[in-house]
Amino acid sequence: MRALPDFPWDSLAGARATAEAHPRGLVDLSVGTPVDPVPAVVREALAGPAADVPGYPTTYGPASLREAIAGSLDRRFGAPVDPAAVLPTIGSKELVAWLPTLLGLGPGDVVGVPELAYPTYEVGALIAGATPVRMADGDPPPAGARLVWLNSPSNPTGRVLDAEALRESVLACRAAGAVVASDECYLSLSFGEPAVSVLAPAVSGGAHSGLLAVHSFSKSSNLAGYRAAFVAGDLALVEALLEIRKHAGMIVPFPVQAAMAAAAADDAHVAEQVALYDKRRLRLRVALEGAGYRVDHSEAGLYLWTTAGRPCRDTVDSLAALGILVAPGEFYGPAGASHVRIAVTATDERIDEAVRRLAG
Repeated sequence: MRALPDFPWDSLAGARATAEAHPRGLVDLSVGTPVDPVPAVVREALAGPAADVPGYPTTYGPASLREAIAGSLDRRFGAPVDPAAVLPTIGSKELVAWLPTLLGLGPGDVVGVPELAYPTYEVGALIAGATPVRMADGDPPPAGARLVWLNSPSNPTGRVLDAEALRESVLACRAAGAVVASDECYLSLSFGEPAVSVLAPAVSGGAHSGLLAVHSFSKSSNLAGYRAAFVAGDLALVEALLEIRKHAGMIVPFPVQAAMAAAAADDAHVAEQVALYDKRRLRLRVALEGAGYRVDHSEAGLYLWTTAGRPCRDTVDSLAALGILVAPGEFYGPAGASHVRIAVTATDERIDEAVRRLAG
C-alpha cells in the first residue's frame, strides 16, 4: 500500500483556533455535518422491535430493506433497480475508500477521479495500490482505467451533470471496460431541476451493466451518525461485493437497517430537509456576494463553491478572522486553489450570525 496523504482537515487547526477566538463564537461551515434532528419516523424504527434482536444481522440485509431502497430510487429519481442489486454499507465513505480493493484493483491499475473531487476517491485508489488520475469534465477514461468515479451533484462544487453528459461518460467507460462508480450522495439535494442518477434509463440505456451508484442517508435524512448508506446497480458487481463483505464482516447493524428502511419509505422528511437547506444557502449566498465573493456552480448539494480571486488559504484566514471556518478548495484538487468550500449545514442561528458578520 502506498503512503497516504495527510488528513486534510488536520491542517485547519490554526484557522479553527482563530475562528474559535471570535467574541461571538465559532461558525463552523467547514464540514457538511447535519445539525437538524433525525426524523421521528427513523428514530422510531431504530428504537422499535429491531432494537431487541440479539442475533447477527446479515450483510445483505432483509429483502424488505432492499425493496424499500429500490422503491425510493424509482420514486425519487426515476431509476428502477432490482432489489437484489442493492447492498447496504456502513456509511458511504467506507465503500468509497474500499471499492477499488473490493473490485480487485492493484498496482498497474488506474482509477479515474474528477478534477475536483472528494479526497477519498484518491485515497481509495492508493489503499488498493492503484494509480489515481484526475479527469476534467468530458475527458475520456485514462489509459488503463478499471474504475472511474463520477459525482453529480458534485462535492465540492455543487455542479450538476445532465443526462446527456452522464450518458456520454457511461458510454466511454463501457467502451474502455471500466466500471463506473457514481457518487450520488447529494442527489436528493437539488434546488432547481432534479439531478439525474446514473441508473436512470436516460443515462444507463435501461441496463445497469458496469454501473454502481453510491447513496447515503447522511445528508438527506440527517443520519451521518448512523453510518447508513448503500450501493446499487450492476447485479453481478453487487453480488461480488456482497461475497467479499460477508467474509470481511462489513455489516450494517440490524437496528440501523430498520432505520434505513424507514428513511427510504418516507419522502416527506427529505422534502422538508431540502427546503430548509435551500433557505439557508440562499441567505448565505446573498451575504457572500454582498461581501464581494463570487459563488460558482452550487446549484445543488450542501456547499457554496466560493472565491475571492486569491489563494484559497488567504480566504480561509480572512473568514476565520470573522469567526467563520471554511474548507480550502485545494483539499479537492489543484484546480480548487482559488476557491473555498462553504457548507450550509449549520443551524439557522449560526447561518444568520455568519450573514451578520459578512455584512460587517
